[in-house]
Amino acid sequence: MFKKMASDMLGLSDVGSVITPADYNKVDADDYLMNEDGEKIYFLIKSKTDEYCFTNKALIHLDGTSAVSKKRTLNRYSYSEYKITNVSLETAGTVDLDVEIKFVIGSVPFSIDVHKKFIEELKDLYKSLIKIAEISRENEFALDYAHQSLNLASSAMGRVSSKEESVAANFNSINESAFQWLMEKREQFHIKDFGFVFEKYINN
Repeated sequence: MFKKMASDMLGLSDVGSVITPADYNKVDADDYLMNEDGEKIYFLIKSKTDEYCFTNKALIHLDGTSAVSKKRTLNRYSYSEYKITNVSLETAGTVDLDVEIKFVIGSVPFSIDVHKKFIEELKDLYKSLIKIAEISRENEFALDYAHQSLNLASSAMGRVSSKEESVAANFNSINESAFQWLMEKREQFHIKDFGFVFEKYINN
């Protein structure tokens, strides 16, 4: 009942509004957070039909069919699984009432209209998404280089002459070390929590 009244209380229309942290408990997306895993909301845009909830770990999109329908489709896009690309911000013209932030997450394009009075807040989101995209891209390159480095080292070892029994005896040790090294690199370069980015750029 309370959340059904939220749109009117927050003064929402088809053009999105940026919701302040004090009102996060009035939106539906709050119910779908992975609180048990330390997930928290850093930025939230809401219109009468949709909610776009940016957490430290994912974009939670509640997709509404219409302003009068209760039906919602919940989509969750983890930043570690769905890379963010093509981030852009279209500012308002003289007669425009809204600004538009665009990006692609995975292969899904988003174009979100937000009232132009929220332009300063939207600039912070824009910077956050740009930084997440940059970090993800650089880490993907770094992990690929790690794989290439391991393959090169493996090839070099294969050319070293040694007794067959010695190679066999060391195989398990070498294989285990290589696996552990790759897992450490994956842990380092496969970031799942981008809270540190939002903390830096979002000024609530």
